[in-house]
This record gives sequence, structure tokens and C-alpha cells, in this order.
Amino acid sequence: MNNRRRIMAVLNYDKYDRLPVVHFGFWGETLQKWAAEGHISADEAKNWRDGNPADATIGEKLGFDCNYYSCFHPNAGLYPGFEPRVLKTLPDGSTHILNGEGVVVLQMPEAGSIPSEIEHLFKGRKEWEEHYKHRFQFSQDRVLKEGVRVNDKMLPFYNGGMEFLKSDDRDYIYGLHCGSLFGQIRNFIGVENCSYLYVDDEPLFDEIISAVGELSYQCVKAALETGAKFDFAHFWEDICYKNGPLVTPAVFDEKVGPHYKRITGLVNQYGINIVSLDCDGLIDSLIPTWQDNGVNTMFPIEVGTWNASIASWRKKYGKDLRGVGGMNKNAFAGDYSSVDSEIERLKPLIELGGYIPCPDHRLAPDAKWDNVLYYCDKMREVNG
Repeated sequence: MNNRRRIMAVLNYDKYDRLPVVHFGFWGETLQKWAAEGHISADEAKNWRDGNPADATIGEKLGFDCNYYSCFHPNAGLYPGFEPRVLKTLPDGSTHILNGEGVVVLQMPEAGSIPSEIEHLFKGRKEWEEHYKHRFQFSQDRVLKEGVRVNDKMLPFYNGGMEFLKSDDRDYIYGLHCGSLFGQIRNFIGVENCSYLYVDDEPLFDEIISAVGELSYQCVKAALETGAKFDFAHFWEDICYKNGPLVTPAVFDEKVGPHYKRITGLVNQYGINIVSLDCDGLIDSLIPTWQDNGVNTMFPIEVGTWNASIASWRKKYGKDLRGVGGMNKNAFAGDYSSVDSEIERLKPLIELGGYIPCPDHRLAPDAKWDNVLYYCDKMREVNG
């Protein structure tokens, strides 16, 4: 049984020979540290992206079976993006930058965290019509220009990648990314502005959500109509923080839920029955909308300070809700005993079925190479 079949077997409650050991990528600073320590090459650290050949090589060196987040990404976002440019340089070396989403951000020297937002180009109807609306129009090149990992190289979707995905000649999973139906709107409008927009101009709020939903649907449809075979569908949102969602659940359900249902219904028609979603933070109050509209797998299940776990969700929603994630990556900063404790904590969750442990997000710079090696070996030994 290869890794692709193992993953799908676990998520579909079928028999499998051993539990797959998967990851969800790395911070750039983590890879730079490991390269300096001699574990990986500088080129591997520089060239790493989810699902590409460098990702496969690094994962293999650590002992992972694969990166769960290996996806084909049609471009369902702002296209073309705004041309980034420096607007102001401050005495301490920090800069005000207009980013690719039309947001002015504060970039601190050597900072690796998300930059602070200063101002948004979007103010309302005028900016939507002038700067954004045309950037959410569908065109075939949004699909055809993207790349696909084919074993040890990347090929354009239209030149080799699509044909590869039509076959079963791979032992790693490959998903179809279905876009972001609200998270990317939050990105270019801002959390506070989104809240005001719903109250001040609900027709525009609806129009923007519909434009993003329609674009995502058309990108997914175009990818599926090529005959390419995908193992799962996947969405990204990041619309929660440690205390809950950044959007009122009732509003999300009413406005965004129908677009989820339309897209998940489409992928189901093409035989894709695993639909996963990436949202950070305390997501519990949004799960009902996602589940009611065709999402059945939560990923990466951030443990966080709120101790998210598949266990409480399974008790509430039953076996229809699967999960990938929920392994507390902070264990990698400790010693072998901290890794052992985390593996022991995961045992009863694995026994629930339909669940694959995965470090709950990108591996941070405090992750020790030997601890990750040990984790992979131990997971295979304990869950073989």
C-alpha cells in the first residue's frame, strides 16, 4: 500500500497497513537554520514550496511520508496582483509597503511575522469598481499557467502536468485547491472594514462575496473538466483567532455558505469525497456552516492555547467529520520525552478513525531536527 492509498484509507475509514506520517511544511527561518546545521542544502531551503521537489526531498530526509498540503492551485485570487512598492522608509529601517493586495503594511527589518496593516486601498464601491472588480474575472490562464509536481520536477499544468494527473502514477496525494471564499476578502478589505461594509453597504458586500465565489467555482470547474484526477478538494480561510471567528457566524452562514455548497457539490460530482479546509484559530462556531455545505475534513487543527482537538468535534458531529493535524508542534522544541508525551496523547485520537496526526502548522525555528526525526520514527513504530 502506498502513501496515497494509506491517507485515503484512513480518511474513508477503510483498512490500512500503517498510519501515514505527514507534515504541513516549514517556516523559511526553520529551513535556513537546518541548512546552517548541515541537514539540508541551501538550495533546498531556498527553493522549498508545498508539494514541490524540494519539499519531497526535505520530507524524505526527516522521515515523513509526504506533505498533506500538496495541491494544484488554480489562481482564484487577485489577478494581476498590485505591483508592490515602497511608499516610505522610516529612520529605524522599517518601511511602509503597498503589497500585492492593495494594503499598506509596516515591514520591520528582519521580521518574520505578519506585518501590521496601516491602510487599505479599498474604501468602498469606487475602489471596488476601479481597482478590484476586474481582478476577479475568470480566464483560462488562471488554470493553465499553474505548475504541477511530477515526481522530481515541476511541469506546467498544460504541458505534462495535466496528463500526469489523469493517471494513477503517483504514490503521494494531490488535492485541488478551491480557493478562499472569505479569507482573501478579509485580506484586502481588512477585518474592521469588512464589519462596517456589511452594515453600510450590504449590496456591495454581497457582490464582492459573489464575485469571489463565482471565480473560485469557474477555476475548479475548468481544472476538473480537463480530466485531471484529484484525491481531495481543499479551501483556505484563516478567519479566526484564539477566541473565535473574525466574522459573525450567522453572516458567514448566510452569505458564504451557499458558495461553499455550490463548489463542494461540483467536486462531489467528479468523485472527490474528501473536502478539507484550512482555518487557523478557534473555529468551532464556523464548523456547522462548513459541514452543512460539504466540507468534511478540518486541517490543520491548531492546538493553540485553546487545545483544539478532533475528539470534541467527533463527539458533536460524528464520523462525518474527519481531521488532519492536531499534533502540538511545540513538542519539537523540547526533548525526546516531550515528543513521547505528545505521541501518547495522540493515541486515543487515532483510534477514533478518520484522523491523521500532523504538526499543527508550519514547523517553527525552535523545532530541533533530531526531534522531528525521532517523531517520524516513533510514529511509524507505535502506529505501524
